[in-house]
Amino acid sequence: MDEKLEDQLSEKPEEKTVLCYGDSNTWGYMPITASRLPRLQRWPSILGSLLGDSCHVIAEGLNGRSTAWDEPFRDGRNARSSLTAALESHAPLSLVVLMLGTNDMKHHLNVSAVESSRGISALVQIIQKSEMGHAGTAPLILVVAPPRLAKFSDRMTQHFDGSIERSSELPRWYRQVCEDLKCHFFDSNAVVEVGADGVHLDVDGHRTLAQALAPVVRSLVAPAD
Repeated sequence: MDEKLEDQLSEKPEEKTVLCYGDSNTWGYMPITASRLPRLQRWPSILGSLLGDSCHVIAEGLNGRSTAWDEPFRDGRNARSSLTAALESHAPLSLVVLMLGTNDMKHHLNVSAVESSRGISALVQIIQKSEMGHAGTAPLILVVAPPRLAKFSDRMTQHFDGSIERSSELPRWYRQVCEDLKCHFFDSNAVVEVGADGVHLDVDGHRTLAQALAPVVRSLVAPAD
């Protein structure tokens, strides 16, 4: 190995790996246009930029992903069935950021906020029982309650009609799960609202969410003095 490169590597602090595991609001689905935001405008990418070289932020978003329910029209959307593979793929992990629950609210799934919180609870326990952190430990966990649903576009009405009130209850129940299971919680509704389709973050929402999460994530993964 080149001596200069070896010196640079030896001086570099241990990199922290953060897995952002979510749905279309992590994938970067754009309201109304149904296109995808450029990578550098999605909140995980902005978060990585704000955290700097000491953190490697991985975006693991998938349109339609739910906490624990099979999607009858598309395979592979049940996070409870796929989370372990993602953990193993990206280990060792310092932190897993979970932002799911929006797709639980689809009317054809007929899931309540309480049932969605049970889905989040199952995911948290999968992570806590894993050995996918450093030195065979479990990664830290930050559960992010997704933004509440609002007035829907015609396209989103087809999927989410009747779910606005249920979605507004998610932060309360997710917070309780985090208290019970002793993991960290952040309510995105404190800083962002959904965009024009009533479901997805817009460009400003992605940036604002990343800016709000950056100090929270930094405080969790920063090395102890």
